[in-house]
Amino acid sequence: MELADLYGRVLLEEEIPADLRVLLKDAAYPAMVEQGNYIKCQRCLSKIPKHEVILPNGGYYCPECILLGRVTSTAQLYHLPEPNSFPPMQHSPLSWQGSLAPWQEESSAQMKKAVDRPGEYLLWAVTGAGKTEMLFAALEKALLQGKRICLASPRVDVCNELYPRICAAFTGCLPVLLHGHSSLPYHYSQLTICTTHQLLRFKEAFDVLVIDEVDAFPFANNQILEQAAQRARKKQSTMVYLTATPSAQLLKRVKQHQLAVSYLPLRFHQHLLPLPRVFLQGSWEKKITGGILPRKVGRLLRAWSQEKLPFLVFVPQIKLLQPTLQAVAAVVGPKYQGTTVFSADPARIDKVQALRSHQLNYLVTTTILERGVTFPRLNVMVLGADQPTFSAAALVQIAGRVGRDQERPNGDVVFICSDPAKNVKMALHQINEMNYKGMKLLNG
Repeated sequence: MELADLYGRVLLEEEIPADLRVLLKDAAYPAMVEQGNYIKCQRCLSKIPKHEVILPNGGYYCPECILLGRVTSTAQLYHLPEPNSFPPMQHSPLSWQGSLAPWQEESSAQMKKAVDRPGEYLLWAVTGAGKTEMLFAALEKALLQGKRICLASPRVDVCNELYPRICAAFTGCLPVLLHGHSSLPYHYSQLTICTTHQLLRFKEAFDVLVIDEVDAFPFANNQILEQAAQRARKKQSTMVYLTATPSAQLLKRVKQHQLAVSYLPLRFHQHLLPLPRVFLQGSWEKKITGGILPRKVGRLLRAWSQEKLPFLVFVPQIKLLQPTLQAVAAVVGPKYQGTTVFSADPARIDKVQALRSHQLNYLVTTTILERGVTFPRLNVMVLGADQPTFSAAALVQIAGRVGRDQERPNGDVVFICSDPAKNVKMALHQINEMNYKGMKLLNG
C-alpha cells in the first residue's frame, strides 16, 4: 500500500500496514463516539442504542457496516484529505470512436455542463438509451480538469459490466474496480468504479459522483448508503443520478425544482421498448413444483431454444429456482445448457459471464438480474409477474433487458400471471407511455 492509497478514503487501522500507520498518527481518529445513550459509528454514521451493541469487554461495535470489517469503540479510522494528485493529461483520455444520436447529444451536453456546476442532476433515460455513452463527454472533461470521479452502482453485476466498457473507452487512465467480490488490487486512481457499499470507505473524495441505477436495492431508501454517497463527494461537487425508473422521491424533487433533470425516452438504436405479453396461468407454480411446465410456457421456451436464442426466466422466490430449472431443462433438452443464479450464489459472476460468452444458453434467476446486465439477442420470461416480489419498476427493468442491441432490437418479453395485478398494469402503462414519448421524438 502506498500513501496515496489513503487519499480520500476511510480505513480501519488493520487495513493499513504497520509501517505506514507510524507515519499517519495525525490521520487517525476514533472509529466510534458516544452520544448520550447512543454510540455513533464514524464510518457509516449510524447511531445505535448502546444496549443493543455492547460487547463483553464493555466496548461497542457497529452491526450496520460489519460486512466491511468490524468497527469497535476501541478501533481507529484513518483518513487523508483528497489532494487530486494526478499528473496533468496532455491529451484526451477518451478513445471511444462511437457517435451519439441528436437526442443523446442533448443529454450529453447537459451532463458536460453539470461538471462545472456543483449540484445534483438526474438523467432519466429508458433502458438501453445509452446512458453510459452519454456520460463520456462529461467524464472526459472532468478528467482533463484533474477532477476525481466515481461511478457507483448498488449492483455488483452493473459494476462488472461497466468496468471493461470504461477501460475500453478511456485508455488514457487506469480505473479501479471496487466491490466485495473483486480480486483486483486497489490503487489510487482518478476514476473509481464501485458498489454503493464501497462509498462507506470514502470521505470528501470525489468531484464528480455518478450513481447508476439509483432506485435499485440496496441503495434505494437506505439512509446509511445515501449518507455515504453524500459524504464521499466533496462539498463543491457534482452528483449525477442515472435510472430508467426513478423513485417517487426523486420525481417529487424534480417537481419541486430541487433536482435538475434530463429526460430521454428513446433507445440508442431508435427502436421502441418491447411490450410484454401477459399470459394468465393460475396453476403455474403447482405444475412447476410437480416437475412440469404449463403447456403455453413450454411451447415458448422450446421455440426460443430451437431459434438458439438466449433467455432469462425470472422466478419470485429462491425455492422455485431448482424446480423451474428442472422443468425448463426437460422441455429444451440437454443440448441447451442452463443453470440458476441468485444474489448469494458464490458463482454468480461466472454464471453471468458464461451466458454472455455463450457457454450457457439460459439462466433461471431471481430479481438480481433485473437491471444493469446486457445480453445480445435475449428473450425474457417472468413467472409470477403479479407477485409482490416484482414491483412495477422491477418489471420495467426486466423487460428492458430485451432488445438492447442493434442486431436484434426487438425480442420477446412474457409475463406469466395468476391474475393481472396492479404492478403488471403499471409496468405496461409505463412502457406504453415511454414508447409514446419515444415515437413523438422520432416523428419530430
